Amino acid sequence: MAYTLELGAAAPDFSLLATDGQTYSLADFADARALVVWFTCNHCPFVKGSDEVTRASAEKFGPQGVAFVAINSNSATSYPDDSYEKMVERVDEHKFPWTYLHDAEQDVALAYGALRTPHFYVFDADRKLIYTGRAVDSPKDAEKITSYDLDNALEDYLAGRELAVPLTNPLGCNIKWEGKDKRWMPEEACDLVLN
Repeated sequence: MAYTLELGAAAPDFSLLATDGQTYSLADFADARALVVWFTCNHCPFVKGSDEVTRASAEKFGPQGVAFVAINSNSATSYPDDSYEKMVERVDEHKFPWTYLHDAEQDVALAYGALRTPHFYVFDADRKLIYTGRAVDSPKDAEKITSYDLDNALEDYLAGRELAVPLTNPLGCNIKWEGKDKRWMPEEACDLVLN
């Protein structure tokens, strides 16, 4: 199993280009009460199926001081739909209420140990990891969601409670690493999930 950040770990810093043309690092979100970082992309059906659910979370918790930062680390070489240009187009089309960053070198995905798209990490005010895993239990089909794990974690934290469920398995597509083409990673691999 791939390495991923452990609960209590400090948020790895980054310096990445966003779809607005600006470069962002952790310092740009220093005032946030909590920071949600998640690894996503443009093409994955698990991402597309849950984008509006994530939008609802961002719109609910943003006014409470929670910053939402999405990172696309997928290889645009093997998946052109995940290029920076396509990221800009997607944000322009959907008007997502979060910062969307491009991890072109994939170093940030490695630092966080991102396993899937989407894969969520929640950091407290001191930027220590307090939750990691999925946002919901059915990211591909929002109509079948029964558990809103990201929202629950944020509600617990903002209320000053110990998180009831700090760790879940991310559900989604594999990160598409550079040098691994579609012949290595068939499209149906998007249906492979962690159990």
